[in-house]
Amino acid sequence: MLPHRSKKSVLFFLLPPLLFYGLGVLIPVVQSLFISFFDWDGISDMEFVGFGNYAKMFTGDKVFWQAFGNSMIYMVICLILQLAGALLVATLLMEITKGRELVKTLYLLPAVISTVAIGFLFQRIYSMNPVGLLNRILQSIGLGGLSRPWLSDPHTILAAVSIPEGWRFSGLYMLIIYAAFMSVPKDIEEAARLDGVNEWQLFAKIRFPYIRPVWITTVIMAVTYALRGFDIPYLLSNGRYGQLVTTYMYRTAFTNTNYGYASALSVFIVVECVVAIGLIFGFMKRNDD
Repeated sequence: MLPHRSKKSVLFFLLPPLLFYGLGVLIPVVQSLFISFFDWDGISDMEFVGFGNYAKMFTGDKVFWQAFGNSMIYMVICLILQLAGALLVATLLMEITKGRELVKTLYLLPAVISTVAIGFLFQRIYSMNPVGLLNRILQSIGLGGLSRPWLSDPHTILAAVSIPEGWRFSGLYMLIIYAAFMSVPKDIEEAARLDGVNEWQLFAKIRFPYIRPVWITTVIMAVTYALRGFDIPYLLSNGRYGQLVTTYMYRTAFTNTNYGYASALSVFIVVECVVAIGLIFGFMKRNDD
C-alpha cells in the first residue's frame, strides 16, 4: 500500500492530465452526443429529432455502410503493415549488432515527418501525370499496362491511402515492441538456448509471451488509430473516393453543414473504438483461459 503522502503526490500529478483529458476529449464527446439528437445546420435553431439521425445512419444511408466497409478494409491493411512489419523488424533487430541504431532511426523516421509532407510525397509517388515513381517503376520493368491513377481509381484508392498510414506508424510500433523484447531477461534466453531451442521456438515460447501485455497495448493503439484515421486519406483523396467514416463525417459537417448527423457519425466512431477495445480484451482473455 502507498503511504498517505504518496497517494496525495500521485493524485497531484494525475489531476492536470485528467483535467486536460476531460476538457479536450470527454466534453467534446458529450457535446457531440447531445447535438446528435438534433437536426442542425450550425446557424438556424436546433430541431430535436431524437434517434432520427441514428435511424437514418443504420437503415437509410447507403453511403455510411459503404464508408464503414471501406474503414474495415483500411484498418486491416494498416494493421498488417504496422503490426506485422513492426514485429518482424523488431525481431530482426534482436539478431543484428552492426547498424542496429541506423536501422531503428530510418524505420522510425516516418513517425516524425509531418502529415502534410507524407501526403505530398505519396501524391508524387502515385501520380499519373506527370508520371510518378510507382508508375515509372512499373514501366521500367515492362509492366506499364498496370500503370494507373492510383488515387482516383476506385479499385486501388483504399490500398493507396492505407499504405502511407501503415508506413507512417510502423516505426513507432517497432520501437515499442523492440523495447519490450529488450526487457526479456537474458538469463532465460540463455537457458533456453542451452536447452537447444531454435530461434522460432525462442520467439514463440519465450519472447512473445513475455511481451504479451505490451503487444495488447500496441494492438489497441493500432486498431483505434486506424478506425480514427482521417488526415492522410483526406489529404490524398480529399474524401472524394474511398470514403471512410471519418472523412464522411467531415464532409457531412463542413460541406453539407449537417452537424446533427455528423455528430451521430462521430459518436458511432467513439462507440466503434470502445467495442473494438472490448473485443480485443475479450479475445486475449479467452486465449489466456
